[in-house]
Parts: sequence; structure tokens; C-alpha cells
Amino acid sequence: MTFIPLTQSLLREKQQDLDFQDLQGLLRINAKIGKVTIFSGFYTRIDQVFIVWGLICGVIFISAQFLALSWQTQAIIWSTFSALGTLGMILLTWFWVSVEKLRWLVYSWFVLMFGGIVITDLGIFLGWAQVLINLCPIWLSLCALGYIITALAVRSRAFVLMAIVHLLGVGILPLFSGWQFLGTGLVMSVSLLLLAEMQWDMRPPIEYSLLSAKQKQFNREQQQQRLLSLQKNI
Repeated sequence: MTFIPLTQSLLREKQQDLDFQDLQGLLRINAKIGKVTIFSGFYTRIDQVFIVWGLICGVIFISAQFLALSWQTQAIIWSTFSALGTLGMILLTWFWVSVEKLRWLVYSWFVLMFGGIVITDLGIFLGWAQVLINLCPIWLSLCALGYIITALAVRSRAFVLMAIVHLLGVGILPLFSGWQFLGTGLVMSVSLLLLAEMQWDMRPPIEYSLLSAKQKQFNREQQQQRLLSLQKNI
């Protein structure tokens, strides 16, 4: 079995023929001014998690760069935002990861985010200098590890790429010593929003034991439609 789906593009335009588990909680946006469409798109619950975390990361790190708040106040804000984001991640993804047999992936991200919150708060409230001066590398590294785990779980080159981008971010941070929080926020947010807007590669469909026979048949038909679309675009 191939580790990564080499027949798929790493990132491409979103597929229209979604499986049953992807259609649950699907958010469609069609913004118009009069008869002119300003924006049109759709977001699965997985996409919604990327957007939520992208916004959270942007708010946290860009605020840390520009707002004159004490470390303790920032720690409370960061912890609250991160905890809400983690809870939202679990609620939004639970059905999808259950169907895809990937609940352990949610547990992994929970451990990474919870561990990051604990390390950050201990560093701030206990005055651990090494943690304080390395907050940006710590969070970029945690996210890189999460992307690697995700890449292994869904067999995706796109998440490998995101891990590499975050590790490169750790490497170049010293070149921007005065703007590390802004740079970290941009790397994390842009990566997440890109994943929300694009279709990333993933392993072939599995035997979805939690779905009914009718739902499985629906997925097989959707898969066939996706294959036909890919063949037309070759």
C-alpha cells in the first residue's frame, strides 16, 4: 500500500462530490451585493476547524506583537482562546474522525495543544526565561509535530509540507528577532487558512463501519464521480 496518494495533487481546487461524513455540518457561503457575487465557497467541519484555529493563532500572536499587555494577562487570554479552540476542534471533527477511524488523531492534537498551554502558562507565571524567549519556536514546533502526525494519519503530502514550513519558520525566526510573534502568527494562520480553502491529498476511502449501507453506497457513488472528474482534468 502506497504511503501517500501520488495520483492526487498536493493541493488543488476543492472537490464538489463530498462523502457523507464531509457533508455533515457543511457551511456554504454565497455573499452577494445585488446580483454580483463577492464570494462563494463551502467549508466542511474540518475546514471550519482550520479557520477557527487560523483566526485564533492570528489574534494571539499578532496581539502579542502589538498590544502592550502584561505577560500574565496575555497568558490568560491565550489559554482561554486555545482552550476554546481545542473544544471547538473536538466538537466539530468528532463525527468525521469517528467515521474515518481517526479519533486518536484528535487525542494527539489535544495533547499537543494542552501541553503547549501548560508550558506557556508555567513559563509566564513561574518566570521560566528559557520558555519565555522560545515561545514562538515552541508553538511552531508543536504545530509541525501535529502536522507530521496528521500526515501519517491521512497519508497526505500537504500536511508534510505544512510541517516543513513550520520547521523552516523555527529556523528563520532569529533573523526577525523583533517580529517573531508577528511572523509566527502569519505562518500558523496562513497555513491553516490555505488548508481550509484548498483540497488536500488523502488516502483512499476505507470501509466506513459506522455508516449505513445506504450511506456507504452514497460514498461509493461520490468516489466514482471524483475519479471521473480527475480523469477529465488530466
